[in-house]
Formats: sequence, structure tokens, C-alpha cells
Amino acid sequence: MKNVLFIILISCFSLFIIISCTSTDNSDKSAPTVSSTYPSDNQIGVTVSDNISVTFSKAMDTTSVTTHTSQNDWSISCSGSFQVSSDNFNSCVPMNVPGAVTNSYQTFTVTPSSNLSISTNYKIRVTSGVKDSSGKTMNSQYEMTNGFTTETAPSYVAVGRNGTILTSTNGITWTSRTSGTTNSLFGVTYGKGLFLAVGVSGTILTSSDGITWTSRTSGTSDLLKGITYGNSRFVTVGLNRTIHTSSDGVTWTERTSGTSKVLYEVTYGKGTFVVVGLIGLILTSSNGTTWTSRTTDTSNSFYGVNYGNNTFVAVGNSGIILTSSDGTSWDNRTSGTTQNLHDVTYGNSTFVTVGGEIGTQTILTSSDGISWTSRTSGTTNYLIGVTYANSTFVAVGYYGSIVTSSDGISWTSRTSGTINDLYGVTYKE
Repeated sequence: MKNVLFIILISCFSLFIIISCTSTDNSDKSAPTVSSTYPSDNQIGVTVSDNISVTFSKAMDTTSVTTHTSQNDWSISCSGSFQVSSDNFNSCVPMNVPGAVTNSYQTFTVTPSSNLSISTNYKIRVTSGVKDSSGKTMNSQYEMTNGFTTETAPSYVAVGRNGTILTSTNGITWTSRTSGTTNSLFGVTYGKGLFLAVGVSGTILTSSDGITWTSRTSGTSDLLKGITYGNSRFVTVGLNRTIHTSSDGVTWTERTSGTSKVLYEVTYGKGTFVVVGLIGLILTSSNGTTWTSRTTDTSNSFYGVNYGNNTFVAVGNSGIILTSSDGTSWDNRTSGTTQNLHDVTYGNSTFVTVGGEIGTQTILTSSDGISWTSRTSGTTNYLIGVTYANSTFVAVGYYGSIVTSSDGISWTSRTSGTINDLYGVTYKE
């Protein structure tokens, strides 16, 4: 028995010696390589505000992974070992530093100092100067073959509670944008190459692409509810009877509305601005400066107004609908509903008005603004705004509700990505 035990011990000791001898150096002597990037090669629709990252096969010397940081627009240069370029690296996208280093020093993430450009192809390049933690450099430079392409400019912009701004190219898929404000936004329009959004405390935001927004000084603390563009000027109206106009969306001038009633919405058509508001109020103006009150013979409040098919349509409290061919004389129409109507639009030879109450919704359609038919929306949430573009109606409402339709009759619910109430929606012409 002792002899057997001795043999086993000798065998185990010999195995230990063999393992020790063959394991004296396990270090990886291979050169580092680029394992992956974000965005990846051939990726399309990349959000212009996305971060950019590169992942290496090994832990890297962080001092060797550098980026281009020059902020001079006039400077045509490309520096750093981790580069991003849209012009074959004649110049590089400036990056904010320092970037984030994660994944055991293998993944490096950087943020462009400003948003990337819309519908633009970019490439990522990593020079052979980068090295791993042991000092081993890459054998050859990495460069994307085809590059990635950023998103196209959105056609639709929706706004809402707490500064919410969403954009979409098709009304189906929506992307959240940074507005720069927590003030709720109630109105949005497009004109003169600009999106404009208005809201609480005189908030006015402008954007050339619907993605990057700039705050403007309105000169008022009023809650701005509606906005439109026509006759080479923007007009916005507020709950404190204020009307402001601007030729560029940046500098605003207060106008005298001539009323003590709350103003809710404004539109433009047939050479005329039309404003609607509390207790049957309708005002008209040819220039946005001088306003005239019109008779409506109703005490119901109007919340929405729009122009299409040579007809103004105003909608409001308890299902009220009025139409006018000139904005001056108005005729009462039968809507078939007693629910509040909050907005109206025209497209595809069809008027669509939306509304409802908390927990319910209403959609009505009409070919002429006179006879109206109730439709099923596909949501139980109260709808507040509606628009038409690219052969698609888009309606928005409470709890981030978005529904779309090609004809105004059949509607499909879409995912907005937010639970904030949406109050207005517009499109880029």
C-alpha cells in the first residue's frame, strides 16, 4: 500500500513539473486590432447627436488614443489617432475631450463637439500609432470601407409637455430631440426654412432641421399657444390676448389684438391671417399687424383653425365647427359630436379634425367642411394636434399618443417613445 501511494505522489509531482514548464509565459504578443466601431461600416440613419466609439481587441494605452479637438471652422486639418471625417480625412470632426474609456480599456467613446450633418457620409479611421498596454502598436491603419450615413432631415415635428420635441421622416418612427427647455410647448409650425415651437412663459424655439433648437427672446411672458407662417412672416398668439409677429423667427414685435379674450390658434390662407379664441372669438388680418374682430353668433370657444380647399374651418368647444370662404363671414356646421375639437387640418382632399375628452378621443372627416363623419382613431387617448404631409395624416395627443392615416378614415397607433402629452405637430413643406 505504501508503494502505491508513493507512485501516485511521484506521478502528481511529475504532472506539476510538466504544467509548470509549459506555462512559464502566457502573455499575448499579438498586435492590437480594431474589433468593432459604432456606428458600423455601411450603417445608415445614424442619429446626428450620437456618440462615436471604437473597440480594440486588447486593453490599450489610453494616452495613444487621441482625437481631433480643433474648434476652428476655418481650420482644414485632421489630427489624432482616432479620427472621424466626411471628406476623406482632409478635415476631421472636432471632438469633446476627454472621452469615455470602458470595457477594460478596450472601448473608447467620443462625443462630437456639435451634431453631425444631416444625410452625410462619414468614415472612422484609427492610425497605426495606437498601442496596447504593453506598448505593441497596430500592424496597419484601420479605415472604414464605405462609412456610415447620418439620418435624413425629418418631415414631421411634434411638441409637448416639459419641452418634449419628437421628429420623424415618415410619421411612423419617432426620435426624441433635445429642446433645451423644460417649458411645455403648445404650438409648432414651419416656414422660411425654419421650424418654430412656442409655449409656456413666452418660449420660442427655432430650428433649421428639427434636430438642433435655439431659444429666442419673444418679449413676453405669456403662454404662447398657436403659431403660423404666411405673407413672409410668423405670427404667434397667447392666452393673455397677445399677438407677436416676426419676419425671421428671431426678432419679435408685439401687436395689438384689440380683444380681452384668450387667443388659442392662428392660421393663414387666401391672403388672410385668422385667429380664434375664447367665447366665439375670431380675428382677421392681412398683415398680422392690424386686426379686425368678426361676428360668429356663438358663445362656444374655438381651439383650432386651418385653411384648405378655399375654405377656413374653425373647431372648438362641444363639437362646434364653423366654415368661411374669406375669414369674414362664418357659417355654423353640424359636427355630430358634443366632444371638444382641438385641431383641424386639410390634405388628400379631406378635412380632418381631432379632439375628445380625458379617456376618450374624436376624429371627424369631411370632403367639404360641411358634412362630417366620425372615424375610429385606434387610440383611447385624447387627441390635440393634427397635420398632413407626404400622403399621411398624423395626429398627436395625451400620454405621447401618435396615430397616422393615409386617408383620414383608417388609423394606426404608433410608438412615440414618450409618455408626455403631445400638443402640436407640423411638417416641413
